Amino acid sequence: MTTDPFALFDTWFAEARTTEVNDSNAMALATTTPDGHPSLRMVLLKGHGPDGFVFYTNLDSRKGGELAANPHVALLFHWKSLRRQIRIEGAVAPVADSVADAYFATRSRDSQLGAWASDQSRPLDHRETFEARFAEMQARFHGQDVPRPPRWSGWCVPPTRMEFWQDREFRLHERTQFNRQADGQWTNGLLFP
Repeated sequence: MTTDPFALFDTWFAEARTTEVNDSNAMALATTTPDGHPSLRMVLLKGHGPDGFVFYTNLDSRKGGELAANPHVALLFHWKSLRRQIRIEGAVAPVADSVADAYFATRSRDSQLGAWASDQSRPLDHRETFEARFAEMQARFHGQDVPRPPRWSGWCVPPTRMEFWQDREFRLHERTQFNRQADGQWTNGLLFP
């Protein structure tokens, strides 16, 4: 058994990228509302390493507000083709503006324009309203690079706990848990399925 959860994540993620047909980087993000109610949605992993797991969003969205109110989150990767899942817990921290700018520049132009056009999570009267706003952004940024909107950025989740689950026959699954200690080192062990 490895003592490095990031090395194990890298191995499993590399396998998932070859077996999952769509979005092997999709992960469930669990947050809480300011009054403590759970909230869950899918986001895409856009970077990872020993510093944590990175995703991007509209800071004014529902998830953005929940993250600002309570930074403690949980992530879940589920790769059905491999019969594996990874659970991650930690507290989010904002990525540097330069990191968010660099990632935003790699997005397709339409995705960049969509970030400007969308008031994510806000009520929308008609689909045509959003399409009209998108057209306005196309005209506004015609012939020029699309900068990152000030309300759009990324979050990094430095993990304090990671659990790797592997399906086994007869529900005799294998679960390995890693916990980060105060000194930054990891302890690990098995859990009953």
